[in-house]
Amino acid sequence: MVVTRFAPSPTGALHIGGARTALFNWLYARGRGGKFLLRIEDTDKARSTDENRQAILDGLGWLGLDWDGEPISQAARAERHAEVAHELLARGRAFKCFSTQNEIEAFREQAKAEGRSTLFRSPWRDVPESQHPADTPYVVRIKVPQPSSWTIEDEVQGSVTWAGDQIDDLVLLRSDGSPVYMLAVVVDDHDMGVTHVIRGDDHLANAFRQAVIYDAMGWEAPVMAHIPLIFGPDGKKLSKRHGATGAAEYRALGYPAAGMRNYLARLGWSHGDAEFFTDAEARAWFDLKGIGKSPARFDFKKLENLCGQHIAAADDAALLHELEGYLDATGALPLTEAQRDGLSRAMYCLKERAKTFPELIEKAHFVLTERPVAPDEKAARQLDDVSRGILTELTPHLRDGSWTRDDLEAKVAAFAEAKGTKLGKLAGPLRAALAGRAVSPSVFDMMLVLGRQETLARLDDLSA
Repeated sequence: MVVTRFAPSPTGALHIGGARTALFNWLYARGRGGKFLLRIEDTDKARSTDENRQAILDGLGWLGLDWDGEPISQAARAERHAEVAHELLARGRAFKCFSTQNEIEAFREQAKAEGRSTLFRSPWRDVPESQHPADTPYVVRIKVPQPSSWTIEDEVQGSVTWAGDQIDDLVLLRSDGSPVYMLAVVVDDHDMGVTHVIRGDDHLANAFRQAVIYDAMGWEAPVMAHIPLIFGPDGKKLSKRHGATGAAEYRALGYPAAGMRNYLARLGWSHGDAEFFTDAEARAWFDLKGIGKSPARFDFKKLENLCGQHIAAADDAALLHELEGYLDATGALPLTEAQRDGLSRAMYCLKERAKTFPELIEKAHFVLTERPVAPDEKAARQLDDVSRGILTELTPHLRDGSWTRDDLEAKVAAFAEAKGTKLGKLAGPLRAALAGRAVSPSVFDMMLVLGRQETLARLDDLSA
């Protein structure tokens, strides 16, 4: 069974790059009937916070990336990590190093002056236990076989080889007995049964150090796939200067989760020429071979375009549910029953050409507001005395007959012709009267959603 994992550190909120990594792991597992696990790498106790942990969980929840089982705390497994380090000592694949920090720095300075590698080579590597000093602090280091070379057949980067002399005898346990991150990752991935590690290519160098630990323990290493980082439009690593970088920020900006999933999946991965696709299609299509080696560039226009397509294609009830989640997340007042009912009836004409929830809400102002409708500055300019007079004349023509789109269009068109003007000339004042906005759905869609009584009441308010 395929088992993937996402292992964020709660030293910050969920970055959009981390969200994409989680998505790739989720798609790969879900598309193969496997498991997607979540591990919180909270070993940096000074910087890890409960607030960041919750923000990560909330971000994954918003994106719809469900995980199997309970999130695993790496810090809670420190005893198990230390156990493995002591097992490596017993096997002779690790050693106690008594070198002080000053001695290590002196070694590096001399190596640098002589033009040699500054990777620390401990003089304690082959010193027998009988010659170890008593009551002296030490760290436990892995013993990298020399000479050696290590090759990783990466699913994205291809075959990559490092010589053993490029890998230091890295520390496994600090002098206080606490395990380091590099050891913890290997032990956790092994114990959790992880079969595929999909992560950023900034971890590629770590993969070789971790390979040494897998080899020393006689464990089979998981399949590796190191994906390129996300760059901004200028070709530099995505950062705050490019705009929003956290998943929570994108939610607050009103991007729908389905659109974000679609866009993030396409950010560095491709399936033919497909741009817009559903979750089911993404799960069925996603594979590691489709991931490119070059960094992907974040394009906000493409994101908005895909989000607009997903809003337009969404089920009305599901879209309303997500819209309410957006309002709750941004601290807005909850919808009233009347507003919820109005949105349900209006959704068919709101979701076309809306790329974000704020745009949809702006278009929905006509069902979210109450009489008397207060026009904004642009709409108010459409309601001068002449326009008000024309709408007052139009109102009696709408009181009788059927309330269908064809009938409404015919009545307004006939009135416009009788007044020697075009239907388009009446649209602006009608829109301003019904919505209080210069931009809204079609005036006829608004009339149908509002119904005869509310439409006539809003028009009557103009002459009150």
